[in-house]
Amino acid sequence: MSVLIIDYGMSNLGSIKRAFEEIGAITEISSDPEKLKSATRIVLPGVGAFPDGMKNLRAMGLVSAIQKAVREEKIPLLGICLGMQLLADTGYEGEPSEGLGLIPGEVRRLIPNSPFIRIPHVGWNEVHRTGENSLFTDIPDGSDFYFVHSYHFVPKEPADILAMTPYCGGFASALIRNNIAGVQFHPEKSGRPGFQLLTNFLNM
Repeated sequence: MSVLIIDYGMSNLGSIKRAFEEIGAITEISSDPEKLKSATRIVLPGVGAFPDGMKNLRAMGLVSAIQKAVREEKIPLLGICLGMQLLADTGYEGEPSEGLGLIPGEVRRLIPNSPFIRIPHVGWNEVHRTGENSLFTDIPDGSDFYFVHSYHFVPKEPADILAMTPYCGGFASALIRNNIAGVQFHPEKSGRPGFQLLTNFLNM
């Protein structure tokens, strides 16, 4: 299985690469749009701000290449953290920014629903499935995953939500739309459940 991890200057790619290698995947880190054509799986990671992420993707000629790979070639893609958020139509971190438009929705700031809630949301939290999909095969419902974020994806279609996390009143922590998946948490930092999710992505 060939996994292409997209490098657009917004993530610590080493831990993601090592995680996939530990589960037996052949991995490559690249910012070359041409590499997307030969990948069997694409991973879009990311840590940072939505506008910066899209700016970098555009500058590297990756936006249309990603869109073509997943829409026309139907290559499975997994967005992680900021990478999941960039799948949206629009992000509202600072000035509104256009996203990849692969899963309809918006990215908005988490709003605390209690004086005891801290933003950014950092640490381990539960992930509860709202739908059935092979991405969560052999992962017990309510498993803890590791989060670091201040913004969250608000999908237009509730059917695209695969899992929710009970923080700030609840937010979508996993999305699925055909061959496109996204998780707000970091599976590569989430121990056994995270590695199982990456294995499931390879088997999609």
